[in-house]
Amino acid sequence: MDIEAALRDQVGLAMGRPVPHAPVKKLKGDASNRSYYRVGQPPESWVVMVMPLDATKKSEEATKGEPPKELPFVNVHRYLKTLGVRVPEIVRYDEPAGMMVLEDLSDITFESALEGGKHQEALYTRAVDLLAHLRFQAEQRPDADCLAFTRAFDEDLYDWELHHFREWGLEAWSGQKPTDAERAQLDATFRDIARQLAAAPKGFTHRDYQSRNIMVKESELVVIDFQDALQGPRQYDLVALLRDSYVELDRDFVDAMLDRYIATFSALSGEAIDAPSFKAFFDLLTIQRKLKDAGRFEFIHRVKGNPGFLVSIPASLRYVRAAFARRPELAGLQALIAKYVPELAP
Repeated sequence: MDIEAALRDQVGLAMGRPVPHAPVKKLKGDASNRSYYRVGQPPESWVVMVMPLDATKKSEEATKGEPPKELPFVNVHRYLKTLGVRVPEIVRYDEPAGMMVLEDLSDITFESALEGGKHQEALYTRAVDLLAHLRFQAEQRPDADCLAFTRAFDEDLYDWELHHFREWGLEAWSGQKPTDAERAQLDATFRDIARQLAAAPKGFTHRDYQSRNIMVKESELVVIDFQDALQGPRQYDLVALLRDSYVELDRDFVDAMLDRYIATFSALSGEAIDAPSFKAFFDLLTIQRKLKDAGRFEFIHRVKGNPGFLVSIPASLRYVRAAFARRPELAGLQALIAKYVPELAP
C-alpha cells in the first residue's frame, strides 16, 4: 500500500467513513525523525504524524534509562490536558502502524503570527503567562505516571549537551581540535556549569517551548512538540522562548518578559522571587542551551543531511556572546571557545 492510501485509511478509520479522494500534502518537517501529512482540505482536514516503527518511544537526544512503555507524546499529552493546557486533539493512534491522526491546527505558528513584530508584545505576554500558569499548575500537581516526572536535566545531561557543542560546534565547525590543556579546561568548566544548573529546583519543563512549537488557532495558543518534557529549572522554557534561535528579541524586551513571568508566577504562588538572581541564572542557562543548539544545528546538517537549521547558528551564538557579557566569571571559557568560534569573541 502506498503512503497516501495508508494515510487516507487512517483518517477514514478515525472518522468512521472513507475519505478516498482526500488530497494529501506533506508538511514541512522539523529536526525529528517524525513526518507529518495533511489529509483533506480545511475546514475538513487532519494531520497524520508518521513515526518510524523502531524509534517511536525513545527520545533522539540523550536520555537515561530504558525506552518508555508508552509513546511519550501520548503520555505527556494526557498530563497537559489535566492541567487545562491547550494541546492538539488526538483523533486516533495506530501504534502498530506508527501513525497518529491529529486535529489540524492550520499553518499559523507563533513565529508567523508575529508578522515581523507587529503583534510581538501581545503574543509574548500571552505565551509567558501561559508558561507561568503551566509551571505553577505542574508544581502543584506532580504526576508519577507522567514521563516528564521520571526524567530530568541532571548534571550529566547538561554536560553531554555542552560537549555536543564541543564536538559539532567547536571541533567540526572549525575543523580544529583543542589542545590537551584546553580540553581539560573545557571539561572542568563544562562540568562546573552543569553542576550549577543541575542544583536548581526542578519542575515540569517542556524543553523546547519556542515560536515553532506554539500554534495559533482561532486566537488560542496551542502547545505542541512536548514529548521530550522532563524536570528542569523554571528558567529553561523561558530561555527557549525568549532566546529563540528563530526570532531575535532585544534585551530590554526580554527583561520585560522575564519581569512579567516573575510577577505572574508570584501572583499565582505567593512566592517572592528575586529578579536579579533569577535573571543571572537565565543568562547561565542561555550559555548552556544556545551552545548546545549551535552544535545541534551543525549535527543535524552533517549527520542527518538537513542544512535547514544552519541559518539559525549565528543568532544562537549572538545570544551566547551577550550572556557571557553578563557572566564575567566565565571570561576564560569565552576566550577559549572564541579561539575556535570567533563569533563568540567579546
